[in-house]
Amino acid sequence: MITTVFLNIANAICPDRDIISFEGKHYSFALLNERSNRLANALAGLGVKQGDCIGMLDVNCNQHIEAYFATAKLGAIFVPINFRAKVDEVSYMLDNAEVKVLFAGSRYIKMLDTILPKLSFIENCVVTDGGGKHDKKLDYETLVGSSSPDEVISDIGDDDVTILMYTAGTTGRPKGVPLRHSAFASYVTGNVEPANPAVEERNLLSVPLYHIAGIQAMLAAVYGGRTLVLMRQFEVREWIRIVQEERVSRTMLVPTMLKWVLDDPDFDHSDLSSLKVITYGAASMPFSVIKTAIEKMPWVRFINAFGQTETASTITVLGPDDHVIEGTKEEKEKKLKRLAASIGKPLPDVELKIVGENGQSLPSNEVGEIFAKGARIMSGYWRDDKKTALVKAKDGWLCTGDKGWMDEDGYVFLAGRGDDMIIRGGENISPEEVEDVLHSNPDIEETAVIGISDPEWGQEPCAVVVLKKGKTTGAEEIIEYCRSRLTGFKRPRQVFFVESLPRNTMGKVLKKELRNKYEQPTK
Repeated sequence: MITTVFLNIANAICPDRDIISFEGKHYSFALLNERSNRLANALAGLGVKQGDCIGMLDVNCNQHIEAYFATAKLGAIFVPINFRAKVDEVSYMLDNAEVKVLFAGSRYIKMLDTILPKLSFIENCVVTDGGGKHDKKLDYETLVGSSSPDEVISDIGDDDVTILMYTAGTTGRPKGVPLRHSAFASYVTGNVEPANPAVEERNLLSVPLYHIAGIQAMLAAVYGGRTLVLMRQFEVREWIRIVQEERVSRTMLVPTMLKWVLDDPDFDHSDLSSLKVITYGAASMPFSVIKTAIEKMPWVRFINAFGQTETASTITVLGPDDHVIEGTKEEKEKKLKRLAASIGKPLPDVELKIVGENGQSLPSNEVGEIFAKGARIMSGYWRDDKKTALVKAKDGWLCTGDKGWMDEDGYVFLAGRGDDMIIRGGENISPEEVEDVLHSNPDIEETAVIGISDPEWGQEPCAVVVLKKGKTTGAEEIIEYCRSRLTGFKRPRQVFFVESLPRNTMGKVLKKELRNKYEQPTK
């Protein structure tokens, strides 16, 4: 099944129901389909063909969803860009994808004006939200209003790529992950009930649509006939207000967001009784946070969803029943252990195994690399055979980059990253990227960037630095040096000074040793 069918099915069942509620405006399934058709016809008029890449650089908004479906209807490839990325990062992703048409919010036009002249592939830039006249830019609403509402028919197959998402990696540059229609259809149709005129749900989407969790939530909502209540970006007080006013029934939060909600002074005075389901994931959940959430919101069904961009999101689930600590003393102890460290069981359409150093499958309770296989696994990184070869094994297995083990009941437990990726608040940070910036500082001889556990963010990037002889640069000066050179969440939060970095006999920095030295237990 191709993802455009999700919209067709829901539109046929409940055309007048709102699919989008966004800042006081409401868009029905029928209207979303019409505006997506108009935009698809407009893109076709601009010369967009099947297989072309269409970029989107904007916060969450109705245009984001319309642009996805317009792109998918043409058989083109949607490329959501991290709106927090710096100029060089944005330029690299647009160039690597060879984006032909770029949708962008007006707040990003000034930055794009420094990029676009250098990118030969981009033929048109469309401003999504007006924001005044911009030289040589097209206006989104003008395109939609002047185009045909007729349904667009394209020869699209299940295995055609529908989205190209960029994810950080330990090699520095973002990696392009092409995801097929069938990858999303496999998850959505297997885990979401189709639209039902008798069932209404309101889903608050506060995670960004450039993240795989946001895209998965959006497609699940469309297929399920749910109303998506959109937030441009997460803000805790606004989140609490929207849940109450919109009577939100389900949402997805990264652990940091959930902690902010629980810690906010308004929480105890708010009516969040409409919430029925909270899914969390994208980073490690501190046990104290989920324990508090269960205690304070006993009416909510919690779901821990684990996955990656490379797996089209969720591959294992720790379900609602696993969050209810009841039973015998032994059963309670087992549930508490799972709640504290398990990512649950593999979904039915996913095969999972734990692999040892010699490539053999390991028995229960032995730690190894987590490998996954199934219809949702990417075929390989975008135009990068070398990086693909590092993670794709024979017979379609994917090395997730995580270490873990599986108990006798099939529950999977994480045992740390297989690489040195840092995950802060659900955002991936490449240590090598941060190290490259630090190495450009004339006072630094060498450095290693590691992730340190943090009760609020999951992990924080920290730099271990060796200064050049005679230099006395302080931690604050180094952090300030990174301020204009790195996106905010990538900047080191602490700097530790050493005389030399620990290395093995091959000269590789022993980051595990550094993490053990500077790690502080999560409270």
